[in-house]
Amino acid sequence: MTKKLFLGATIAASLIAPLAHAQNSVTLYGLIDAGLMYTNNVKKGSSAGSLVQATSGNINGSQFGLRGNEDLGGGLRAIFVLENGFNIQNGKLGQNNRLFGRQAYVGIDSAQYGTLTLGRQYDSGVDFVAPLSEVASTFGKTGFAHPFDNDNLDYSVRINNAVKFNSHSMAGLKFGGLYAFSNSTDFSSNRAYSVGASYGNGPLNFAASYLQINGSNSTNTSGAIDTAESTANGTGGFLLGADVQRVAAAGVNYAFGPAVLGFVYSHSQYQGTKSFGSAGGTVRFDNFEVNGRYALTPALKLGVAYVYTDGHVSRTTTYGADPKWNQVNAQLIYSLSKRTDVYAEGMFQHVSGKQYVAFVNTAGGASSTANQVVGTVGLRTRF
Repeated sequence: MTKKLFLGATIAASLIAPLAHAQNSVTLYGLIDAGLMYTNNVKKGSSAGSLVQATSGNINGSQFGLRGNEDLGGGLRAIFVLENGFNIQNGKLGQNNRLFGRQAYVGIDSAQYGTLTLGRQYDSGVDFVAPLSEVASTFGKTGFAHPFDNDNLDYSVRINNAVKFNSHSMAGLKFGGLYAFSNSTDFSSNRAYSVGASYGNGPLNFAASYLQINGSNSTNTSGAIDTAESTANGTGGFLLGADVQRVAAAGVNYAFGPAVLGFVYSHSQYQGTKSFGSAGGTVRFDNFEVNGRYALTPALKLGVAYVYTDGHVSRTTTYGADPKWNQVNAQLIYSLSKRTDVYAEGMFQHVSGKQYVAFVNTAGGASSTANQVVGTVGLRTRF
């Protein structure tokens, strides 16, 4: 009898152990994006000319990370993400040499309510509106960013010291918000907050968001954003720096058959800035984007987008007060497997206004004229 009990207990333990292990997991994941880029006109110092370069992250930044969870019972899980960015061409760390510069957070997920996380994270515009935009991770992404990534939909700036809550879907409705501390005795110096929501019903999806950063041009380098990191990225965006930065964005898309059509609008305002020669004035961007994707075959996908950006700069004499940007983007992706694809994409930008020159995101440098053409081919693989 004792032997039978011992044998039964052994069998039960052998069955329970894998189940207990399955409740907790740590996953290594990543993406590698490498390619070749041609830019027709890049100004380097006193000279200008065509630039051909080997690149990393033409669409998605090369990255790897760890994602984990632990079942706490009662519908609760402990979760974490540690995500690194790097350059595949030279092996260097991204995000100003951070070990986990893309994301780094820990939190609690409730099956009933949503997820509460703390750490370095994305704002609500990235969570809710960006997936409907041309900078969606499944679309044009980095090279298709609006001028200087002025609305941060391509998250040129990550948010440090952040506490964030995002709900789970409730009949298609999701919502969330973020608050990031200044970590300074001056509570309002370099802090940030954002809110957002989305609704999906069949083929129709809506989303809206708001982001505000106070004091990003302060001397506080341990606050919500790191201007040194943004300078290292060299992408513009919130490099503009201001006493108060505000971004409101909204988008909609509709899917029918193999096609998806979308429209996104964003308004970015930088008050108390010195960018574009402004003497503590205001810089404003209004971005109007129309985008479309079409699956030509299960393996071949086409994406196109057009963005018109209406700018305004106050208190400037060096630059024109009302610059305008027009950018046309096109992309073709062929999937070799579920994890690996090859792509070709092209971007053309024209800007008007005194002293303004074209500068396509990740082009390798600003143009010496009002026009810039960029063409890239590349390979992506995921694990």
